[in-house]
Amino acid sequence: MVFSSATFLFLFLPVTLVLYNFRLFRDRDRETVKKNIVLLVMSLIFYAWGEPVYIVLMLLSIFYNYNAAIDIDRYIGSPKKKKLVFAGALVFNIFILGFFKYYGFAVESINSIFSLSLPVREIPLPVGISFYTFQVLSYVIDVYRGDVRAQKSIIPFATYISMFPQLIAGPIVQYYDVEKQLTDREITAEKFSAGIMFFIKGLGKKVIFANTVGAVYTEILGTDISSLSVMTSWIGIICYTLQIYFDFSGYSDMAIGLGKMLGFDFLQNFNFPYKATSITDFWRRWHISLSSWFRDYVYIPLGGNRKGTLRTVFNILVVWSLTGLWHGAAWNFIAWGAFYGVLLIAEKYVFARVLEKIPVFIRYIMTMATVMIGWVFFSAENLGAALTYLKSMFGLCGNAFTDSTSEYLLSENAFSLILMTLCATGVFAALPRIKNFRFNIAVMSVGYMAIFILCIIYLISETYNPFLYFRF
Repeated sequence: MVFSSATFLFLFLPVTLVLYNFRLFRDRDRETVKKNIVLLVMSLIFYAWGEPVYIVLMLLSIFYNYNAAIDIDRYIGSPKKKKLVFAGALVFNIFILGFFKYYGFAVESINSIFSLSLPVREIPLPVGISFYTFQVLSYVIDVYRGDVRAQKSIIPFATYISMFPQLIAGPIVQYYDVEKQLTDREITAEKFSAGIMFFIKGLGKKVIFANTVGAVYTEILGTDISSLSVMTSWIGIICYTLQIYFDFSGYSDMAIGLGKMLGFDFLQNFNFPYKATSITDFWRRWHISLSSWFRDYVYIPLGGNRKGTLRTVFNILVVWSLTGLWHGAAWNFIAWGAFYGVLLIAEKYVFARVLEKIPVFIRYIMTMATVMIGWVFFSAENLGAALTYLKSMFGLCGNAFTDSTSEYLLSENAFSLILMTLCATGVFAALPRIKNFRFNIAVMSVGYMAIFILCIIYLISETYNPFLYFRF
């Protein structure tokens, strides 16, 4: 089930909100327990809707890590036992993620390197496993460090892991950010209305913007990549650049909005990354929850930038190799991670002073061109396809700069691309606002209602409706 579906919008979400907000107790604590139970049950139904088999895997993860964290807390005066339980939890979680996500890739790589023919069984990837595994890892690590205490009640913990708003594609919610909210939260009219606006904004990003440009890129990929003109290939990657932003940030906005409707405050996951003027700036703005996770649980524990230049370079390369691998079990994702690791090191140690002297607009163009090159690796089926597409972009396939296809695509999509670019770079968000509260409320109400109706029309009339980050 996806958020941008009639089943979710007109069945699952209304039923959930009615059950969730139906008061059974006057006591606030007991009411919170009831809300957690409703949220847990509905989250498990949400997850089981598409693949009921893998709900067993999630429940196993919940029960194992719940007990492991309690044992870590219990052995606070026995460092050896505490470390042993912690190591067991790390191995368990990493093994589960590694087996389901990287088993096939590992066997195929071994076959390729050593000219073997080991059999490879195709194992479907459990949806959302990368996200909820990182959440549970952050929880276990924080308990081990003493940053938080182990949750003694399994209901709040299970609710944290399985919470449907951010279960499938994030944002990655760290336990200490919602620890208090799991046992004491309040839904106000202001928060609920803000949640509705966040959700509709995200739905609009996804359905109206991401699906529109995504269909264009899918059409371009349906042709022979090596025969694309330079212009067509650039139009294609511009479309994907906009698609993945509006798709993923739209999902994050919907998740944040749903969280608010349920009384939770999730942290921001995107901050207009396409207005960045350096690669470092871009990664401070894109998928903030993932960047924060790797910073807190990999980069800093490795030593961060505190142990000299060579160690810092090593730490950055480790983080970005893992970031690439986290996104997918394929060489093109590893290349994508390495691509950014090298660029970030170069910005930090080689080009820092040079970049400061370059005009901001030129830095922006350079950054966006680099980001689009990175998206080629990210969007391709494999590394070979990515390299072929890059050749087409830079005229190395011997094709024309422009052709009838590129002229048609540009004429049909120019307005949409300009509008989406302005939205993605925060131009409209920066416009001055009228200081009339009632007027603003009226305009926003009409605007959000129009967006929602338009989304429903799109969903009814169009069949193209993927969520890109479901594959991760």
